[in-house]
Amino acid sequence: MVLNAYGGRCALSGLPVRSLLTAAHIYPDRHEMGVADVTNGIALSTLHHTAYDTLLIGISPDLRIEVSDRIFSETDGPLLEGLKALHGTGMRVPREVDFRPNRDALAFRFEKFLSAR
Repeated sequence: MVLNAYGGRCALSGLPVRSLLTAAHIYPDRHEMGVADVTNGIALSTLHHTAYDTLLIGISPDLRIEVSDRIFSETDGPLLEGLKALHGTGMRVPREVDFRPNRDALAFRFEKFLSAR
């Protein structure tokens, strides 16, 4: 349902290759609010999902993407530069308002990102 809500595209990069997309939880499974619901999920490529889960990328409640200083301190090829380029941009959201990310969940997760910087 999450991948469908996002039109089969990564919410951060727009990647349309469905086999490379996963549904990332905002509230983790182990959290009391970590329910399997579209509003607790974001369609992400496997790279972006891992970066989100390891707090290298954060998404603020106003849907702005922030990239950790740990990424900016690294130099490498185009994948890393692609992650850096996300900093300060907005994420794509589902057209249907009822499927958009829960802002309280985003705030919870964004605080975790900020504390890991």
